[in-house]
Amino acid sequence: MTPAINKPLPEFEAAATGGLKVSPQTFHGQAVVLYFYPKDHTPGCTTEAMQFRDRYKDFVKAGALILGVSRDNMASHEKFKQALELPFELIADTEEKLCHMFGVVKNKIMYGKKVKGIERSTFLIDATGVLRAEWRGIKVAGHVDEVLKAVKVLKKAA
Repeated sequence: MTPAINKPLPEFEAAATGGLKVSPQTFHGQAVVLYFYPKDHTPGCTTEAMQFRDRYKDFVKAGALILGVSRDNMASHEKFKQALELPFELIADTEEKLCHMFGVVKNKIMYGKKVKGIERSTFLIDATGVLRAEWRGIKVAGHVDEVLKAVKVLKKAA
């Protein structure tokens, strides 16, 4: 079941770095920025992760937690997190359960071949577990600031 704006998230459980088990109940009482990205250690994904890292304190101050999600395995995530000194956890969605749930698996053309890939997307979940905003097929430039603005609006509305 795909999450819908202004509706509670469906049940799920996922493993993240730091030995964290993630479900909608894990962060009850705190807003969550869930961002999906194609692959660890690639240029666009590295830039996006660093931008979230650099604004992390602003997100925390605004009452939101950040979680990155890709199909990479835990070992890759741990290296990526360590290399970039990321202060937030990364979910290893190796079976694509979350990716399919959020509808971010898309057919892409890469080097002239059709491949299944992750569409860079971000979801904002409020403190009660309700999906409040989504950005799909985004460009990295300026995106983190846009998400932070939405988090601040959400905090004021709470």
